[in-house]
Amino acid sequence: MVSENEQGLHCLVSGRVQGVCFRAETQAQANRLGLTGWVRNLSDGRVEVKAFGSTATLDELRTWLKKGPPQAHVLKLDCEPIDHEEHRDFRVA
Repeated sequence: MVSENEQGLHCLVSGRVQGVCFRAETQAQANRLGLTGWVRNLSDGRVEVKAFGSTATLDELRTWLKKGPPQAHVLKLDCEPIDHEEHRDFRVA
């Protein structure tokens, strides 16, 4: 059963976000925050993230995604709320 506090977030991250450990660092942040979901590279150079957890932890992840790891240069972050999905962990897809 999903708690009313459980939310979903779908984000697309643009900029220099591939080849700079963005996925691995996103996974590490999500695991630190106790989130589930996944992160993957898109063929157009963006990174896509689907994360699930409490509103507070999703807000923390969104704040981190605006900057990313030190090697990244985020130009644009588009996020929208989505319905909760069950995932066992947070993975690089």
